[in-house]
Amino acid sequence: MCRRLGGRKGAPLEQGILFLYGKGNKNHQLGTGFFVKIVEFVSDRMSYIVLRGYWCHIIVLNMHAPSQKKSDNSKGIFYEDLQEFFFNNFPQYHMKILLGDFNAKLGREDIFKPTVGSESLHQDNNDTGVRIVNFAT
Repeated sequence: MCRRLGGRKGAPLEQGILFLYGKGNKNHQLGTGFFVKIVEFVSDRMSYIVLRGYWCHIIVLNMHAPSQKKSDNSKGIFYEDLQEFFFNNFPQYHMKILLGDFNAKLGREDIFKPTVGSESLHQDNNDTGVRIVNFAT
């Protein structure tokens, strides 16, 4: 269930905040939920939300990387845009979480183990996997 809030008694909220909640009982006890500011769309491949915290904010960036079949140019532009947006639009002290469809195969090559670890479904990286590992490092 989703409810748009304009404010509540004792603690006015910013315009455009959503309260997402579910699984409470009929007396509105128990259950869980989130106050979420509306999603910001960066492009057709990236969007984010900001979860405001006391010490720092948490930026959750959702992305859909170009597939292996796309041109090297389109993949290069995507990762340049991702790096520019991810590192230059938010203060360094905010926590940033990147999630989504990376369209990547991450292998078990020794050179990538410090970043990826030793567990993978794939034996070898594909080009897109190398790009995401480079981004992560």
